Amino acid sequence: MKLFRLAVAAVFALAFGSAYAFHTGGVAECEGCHTMHNSLDGAAMDASLPQFRPGPYLLQGNDQSSACLNCHQDGPGSYHISTPGVSFTSPTVDNPPVQLTPGGDFAWLKMTRTGSVRKSPVTWEGQKQGHNIIAADFGFVQDSKSVAPGGTYPTSALACSSCHDPHGRYRRFADGSVATTGLPIFNSGSYTTSAAPISGTSAVGVYRLLGGVSYQPKSLGGNFAFTAAAPDAVVPSNYNAANTTIAGVADRAAYGRGMSEWCGNCHAAMHNDTYVSGNTARTVHPAGNGAKFKDFIVTNYTAYISSGIAGTPPANGYSALAPFEVGIGDSTPASYTALVAFQAAPAAPDATNSNVLCLSCHRAHASAFESSTRYYLGNEFMTIANASNAAIYDTTITENKINTSYSTVAQTNAYNGRPATLFGPYARNYCNKCHAKD
Repeated sequence: MKLFRLAVAAVFALAFGSAYAFHTGGVAECEGCHTMHNSLDGAAMDASLPQFRPGPYLLQGNDQSSACLNCHQDGPGSYHISTPGVSFTSPTVDNPPVQLTPGGDFAWLKMTRTGSVRKSPVTWEGQKQGHNIIAADFGFVQDSKSVAPGGTYPTSALACSSCHDPHGRYRRFADGSVATTGLPIFNSGSYTTSAAPISGTSAVGVYRLLGGVSYQPKSLGGNFAFTAAAPDAVVPSNYNAANTTIAGVADRAAYGRGMSEWCGNCHAAMHNDTYVSGNTARTVHPAGNGAKFKDFIVTNYTAYISSGIAGTPPANGYSALAPFEVGIGDSTPASYTALVAFQAAPAAPDATNSNVLCLSCHRAHASAFESSTRYYLGNEFMTIANASNAAIYDTTITENKINTSYSTVAQTNAYNGRPATLFGPYARNYCNKCHAKD
């Protein structure tokens, strides 16, 4: 069963020094995801399936996302994006999701809980905290909504493969062009340590194996083909670790350009990349290549430390809880090098190149908060104070009238390892990083 998959992962970890080399930016080992007979040494290769009867498409799972989570759900690890042991029927706030990735942890979707807002009881539905992938083998079910917000993509077909091309066909060449065929992919292209494409010899994968122009899972009827290309970005190869600064390290992704446009493939009505001062039209928050920071946003972002506290923050004011796009791609060796340099040492935003993106406010997979936001928006405060006036996360109903029902550990994990003291006592929600209204 899963021993075979673990053995494959171990072999590749030893061979390449990191398990993410299993994909190497393109199609992975066929036997890591598929099985012709679901049989190995006289036993079922995947215990969730009957022997000699694999899942659809000969997958090692009953659906596409289950095949992915066979490897990507486990304890903390660089390529794990879901925590096992979290249940819809018995959520535990003291044993919370533990993955601290830039995209979040899908297990937050199972954390339906009851708390209070202004001393009134309220129930937070876990399903509203991210993308509800369907993975029957791991307890993930369809969203109660029928289509994607701001789009028409059916939630009944939402899988990891709705966004990621499991065969990794999209590749970037040395001249910056991207195609689904051509020179072989020899490296990831997603990491700060990724090798560059070699002219005339090999290509690298696009960011996170994301689908590009014309991508649509073959199992999905209708026309939902992507019109926007995969975005330009890089992350550290040692991600998924606790962060002890606002700027982060392990969860600091360098976003270049195109992420919001790519999200618009499914959420078209949510996408707006223009901003006009004093605009009274009913439009959504701008996000995209054209949504460049205004001078006052640059000033606010760069100086903002916490509620009522401004000055000269470390890392040029950069915060991984409110990332921005730097306006450069990864299409050439020079631009890719610039993204890698930004991830290592973030610069302050500027009104010429920097722009807000969907992931400035949301996590790509799921988060501890409604609408997959990076921070708590259910009340004006993200933190409160103890008897010594030190910042703490709320765990009980207090005179400040807030309670998320999460333990201190859970809330620390929700902020990817950041303790409340980094935000200070009575820190108002993080929209103020850009808007400074507190």
